[in-house]
Amino acid sequence: MLCSKLCEGIFKVLVKDIPTTCQVSCLEVLRILSRDKKVLVPVTTKENMQILLRLAKLNESDDSLEKVSEFPVIVESLKCLCNIVFNSQMAQQLSLELNLAAKLCNLLRKCKDRKFINDIKCFDLRLLFLLSLLHTDIRSQLRYELQGLPLLTQILESAFSIKWTDEYESAIDHNGPPLSPQETDCAIEALKALFNVTVDSWKVHKESDSHQFRVMAAVLRHCLLIVGPTEDKTEELHSNAVNLLSNVPVSCLDVLICPLTHEETAQEATTLDELPSDKTAEKETVLKNNTMVYNGMNMEAIHVLLNFMEKRIDKGSSYREGLTPVLSLLTECSRAHRNIRKFLKDQVLPPLRDVTNRPEVGSTVRNKLVRLMTHVDLGVKQIAAEFLFVLCKERVDSLLKYTGYGNAAGLLAARGLLAGGRGDNWYSEDEDTDTEEYKNAKPNINLITGHLEEPMPNPIDEMTEEQKEYEAMKLVNMLDKLSRRADMKDLHQDGG
Repeated sequence: MLCSKLCEGIFKVLVKDIPTTCQVSCLEVLRILSRDKKVLVPVTTKENMQILLRLAKLNESDDSLEKVSEFPVIVESLKCLCNIVFNSQMAQQLSLELNLAAKLCNLLRKCKDRKFINDIKCFDLRLLFLLSLLHTDIRSQLRYELQGLPLLTQILESAFSIKWTDEYESAIDHNGPPLSPQETDCAIEALKALFNVTVDSWKVHKESDSHQFRVMAAVLRHCLLIVGPTEDKTEELHSNAVNLLSNVPVSCLDVLICPLTHEETAQEATTLDELPSDKTAEKETVLKNNTMVYNGMNMEAIHVLLNFMEKRIDKGSSYREGLTPVLSLLTECSRAHRNIRKFLKDQVLPPLRDVTNRPEVGSTVRNKLVRLMTHVDLGVKQIAAEFLFVLCKERVDSLLKYTGYGNAAGLLAARGLLAGGRGDNWYSEDEDTDTEEYKNAKPNINLITGHLEEPMPNPIDEMTEEQKEYEAMKLVNMLDKLSRRADMKDLHQDGG
């Protein structure tokens, strides 16, 4: 009760014309109090919400953000609004009535290219994320009425300082400085808001939207190739980029890879010539000037996604939340884009040479994924198996070669492919080439376990002639008993 009265008193003070420092102090206290849902019930009114909107410059469509002295007030007001909207259902309803989403987009447009007001952008975006999370109607409004997709994409471009070299290609400076903490936080909030705006895009995608989705995918490619101020922040940034890429129509994900320039092509050819001729698989993929190249295409972004996936596997926990999004993304990319599939096949399932160990034993990406095929979480094991199946062009014989029948049985049973065959999707007919080591070992590979087993000694070889004759007679007697039992059973049924 006392805290609620304190909140009411703060709002009465904020209405008055008081110095900026006093406004900031009042808002800081209100921000702390607004974390308590019980305190908010009596003070969450339309009038109080409008006070905060005014202080956050959300009511003034024509005013530009020129007074730097007002920035702390704007930031604290946005922080208060974030807490109040998150903790109060009444505030959420009032947000719809006051058209808060449109006001937030308008504020974003004011500060879109202003790097020195990142805090304002960050909390504006956080509030926009909360609104779009709590109200599905706001997602549709953001997407179509408020043009949230291009607006938020431009916010990301600004945060990453992107310089375009082609329609869907940006310049990457591998030796450049990492993103600042403010730029990273702003980008993460924009990614989260964009995720809500595009959450159903794969269902309602129109051809007219292709360009905008490709621009966004190109921005996300740039995001994957840069780093944040710390390793944890980089992982959080890339994790949100992966989640958003999952919403992009798969036909637009071709911009994740791009052809090499003439200079890069010449460098790749030189590197290929330097490789030994017997390194057939290795000649497909080369690393030149920090650029992962495959078949004349720049595969840096896909390689980052692959490394991100492996790190998530190595964590050993939260697979459903942390691992399945990137696995699903790589699976769909591989299914739709031949070059991506072939590159990932080269990285994950290179030609077999040593088959002395079981497929699930070892530290390679293949070993780790095969282990996941028998994971206790049904969703995790299904997507891991599906990824490997797609890399094998949905051919059962190819999958069994890399995983063994035992590990693949769950997927094959679900697909009705226990007897062999292939999946429903069409893939190119280029054949896999087996190494000489695999061809020599193939006759002795156990199809169930998927690894080489030494021939078992024949127990008869150690027996004397008398022992062999004794065992043969035992077998004859057992067969005779079985035959008699079968006859008696038939006779009993006929008599009945």
